Amino acid sequence: MKRTHLPLNALRVFDAAARHLSFTRAADELAVTPAAVGQQIRALEDHLGTVLFRRTSKGLELTKEGSAGLDPLREGFLRFEESVQAMQAGQASDRYTIAAPREFYAQWLSHRLAAFRREHPDITFQLVADENADFTEANLDVAIRLADGPGDLEGVQLAPARRVVVAAKDAPDEWISWPGAPGPSGSDSAEARVQAGNAGQALSSVLAGLGKTMLPMLLVEDALADGRLNVLEGPDEGRRAYWLMAPPPQWRQKKVKALAAFLTAE
Repeated sequence: MKRTHLPLNALRVFDAAARHLSFTRAADELAVTPAAVGQQIRALEDHLGTVLFRRTSKGLELTKEGSAGLDPLREGFLRFEESVQAMQAGQASDRYTIAAPREFYAQWLSHRLAAFRREHPDITFQLVADENADFTEANLDVAIRLADGPGDLEGVQLAPARRVVVAAKDAPDEWISWPGAPGPSGSDSAEARVQAGNAGQALSSVLAGLGKTMLPMLLVEDALADGRLNVLEGPDEGRRAYWLMAPPPQWRQKKVKALAAFLTAE
């Protein structure tokens, strides 16, 4: 059944004016001008084909028609508020569905999620390996992507976009190419002895001692700290960084804000 279009903004103005019996006090409540309140009331009266207020020597009064619709209107607004609260409560604040690159999860994110869960022991994580998964189809809360920025999404950069050339001890002086670091300036990536498909494969290759490559600092900081890798060049400012991102509706959720704050607090 087709629903009648409801002028919700004008109805909210009518409710405020009816409670105060004053366009001026209604305007103060709604943070608009008295003239704007009057315009909304006149537009509503035109829409309904009836008069809602009359001016008397004592001030503003509701007409019979205005009074007749007031209680159902206020009950409707209460139902709207209950509906919003129900939808917010249904956000499963104890469950996170997160998409992240495998190598980033292994080297950086998993340790932070473990620390986050120690502070919030009732939460659960569902992990999606494809960081480029569709938010709606995968029912994602957030995704972590190596990118120039969040694009059309909302997001926060997890660390500065720094990059570093690294190698394991005694590794050959040979370049490991991957799409994020095709090769040193002036070289041809097709000449590389190891050609990786992504940052994860490049990281595994350099940890295995197959050569050297350039990787995001955030991805290798633990391996540098424990001596598995050594810095050959850098760190330098890069273009791409790891971003925690989500569409605006997900980004506004309290649980997403809490996770973002935790991951960027270090």
